[in-house]
Amino acid sequence: MIVIKSPEEIAHMREAGRIVATVLHELSEEIKPGVTTKDLDKIAAQLLVREGAKSPFKDYRPSYTHRPFPGTTCMSINEEIVHGVPSSRRLKEGDILSVDCGASFNDWIADSAWTFPVGRISGEAQDLLDATEEALHASIAVAMPGSRTGDVASAMQQAVESYGYNVIRRHTSHGVGRDLHEDPQILNHGHPGKGPRLRRGMTIALEPMVLAGHYDTEVLDDSWTVVSRDGSLTAHFEHTVAVADGQPEILTKI
Repeated sequence: MIVIKSPEEIAHMREAGRIVATVLHELSEEIKPGVTTKDLDKIAAQLLVREGAKSPFKDYRPSYTHRPFPGTTCMSINEEIVHGVPSSRRLKEGDILSVDCGASFNDWIADSAWTFPVGRISGEAQDLLDATEEALHASIAVAMPGSRTGDVASAMQQAVESYGYNVIRRHTSHGVGRDLHEDPQILNHGHPGKGPRLRRGMTIALEPMVLAGHYDTEVLDDSWTVVSRDGSLTAHFEHTVAVADGQPEILTKI
């Protein structure tokens, strides 16, 4: 767990966050019917190089899989909720695409995700995107010094369930800074007053992962892509946030 203590450290995190936001913003202009997620991933790689950063996702291998992640970004379509592997699959009108992007700059890491419409999408899909983005901001609002991780998780869950959707159970928000995944882990669901307290100077990646249907998920044969078990639509929004006095600072604001 990293607690930032110096102006130099937060400056590095701000720059890493700016790079992530820049890549997502520029990449969003390339998201259209007919493009492949592998094409988009190549563009993201070029943008990171241009910004003097590298991807913390590329070749990342956590303990639960023997396969290093092959992409620069995670590209998850429709029922794919997180960790989608970029491929030759072409986007279609009406799809929704979740792009999860990280940037390592001077050995400091920021992480963000956004779910984008591909052309014109259904009202159902737009409602899901709106609910998930609202849940992100609801959780950020309570990420204050002295709050507990359960307070953040509960705010996220309540925002999602008020729309009749479900939050994921098997994956979490997390600390980020020197490493891609650090303590504290913050569930997408929880109870107020439970869990460790947040401290000023923590940097955390808050990421509601939301399913239009049941919250059960499964992992595809590529060992990475997580999908809704019932095939329902999913969405994923994420910001890296610095816990600060007054109000949280969003480091990856697009």
